[in-house]
Amino acid sequence: MSPTKNTKSAKVDLRKLADVVQREVDAGANTVEEIHRSIAAMPLDVLAKLDVCEATVKDVRKVQETSIGAIYDLIHKVNHEVGKLAKELLDGRARSKPRPAAKKVAAPKKRSSRAPAAHVTRIQPRA
Repeated sequence: MSPTKNTKSAKVDLRKLADVVQREVDAGANTVEEIHRSIAAMPLDVLAKLDVCEATVKDVRKVQETSIGAIYDLIHKVNHEVGKLAKELLDGRARSKPRPAAKKVAAPKKRSSRAPAAHVTRIQPRA
């Protein structure tokens, strides 16, 4: 076999591998998203059964669905872009124009949603 055929064959194999990796990352992200949604819904399902704050539970579900959806949409988008870049590199057509530099965003100060420890009421086990 000539070196040219070996090189083309290797590129084809690498492109197929890139496709497989991209499909598997998408499938894995879909599975994790389903699990994430199921776990996130559990406490809201309990609150919904109490009939105490139906409107609030409904609003929280909407926010939760939107935020979880946005996270996994971004994961799929990044996966697609990485796959596209990998194929471009394998084809020897790396981008001719430089990518814009990523914007640096200051990390927000972490705020705990929990009350300070001094204000937490601890439940004592029964003796």
